[in-house]
Amino acid sequence: MWPCLLLVLALLGTVPASHPGCQAVPVPWQHCQEVPVGTGECWCQPVPVPQCYCQDVYRGQLASVHSAARNQELQKLARTYNIIISPWIGAVTSRRAGQWQSYWEDSSPWNYANWAPTHPFHIVTTCASLSVRDGLWRSRFCFQLRPFICQY
Repeated sequence: MWPCLLLVLALLGTVPASHPGCQAVPVPWQHCQEVPVGTGECWCQPVPVPQCYCQDVYRGQLASVHSAARNQELQKLARTYNIIISPWIGAVTSRRAGQWQSYWEDSSPWNYANWAPTHPFHIVTTCASLSVRDGLWRSRFCFQLRPFICQY
């Protein structure tokens, strides 16, 4: 399990969740300021690719959620910073071997889900956001700009 969480926020907006591959995307180094609410929690400038940012800067991943307690913990973390836009978590839904599947970017087992009614979408590949309001996950087009939560 990932011991630390990082809520990464954009001061000018947010960042898309999609990424073509970390090797191909230059990730600018940004300075992160520790927030005095707990170990491993920071506010940082955005980069174009949150998954690559989590990997390259923190050697982590976008957050995966494996229990209702973890889901509530992430929701509470986002609320702590008065986030109004639902942040990205590491869930992706795409068509694999002819079937729609949801999976975690960190390759951990898919053993918990908290989708809102009618989600996930089964039209195109989508990424998941965690609603700060109700804790439910919603499918979003991966290129939308949003804050994101890293775990490391």
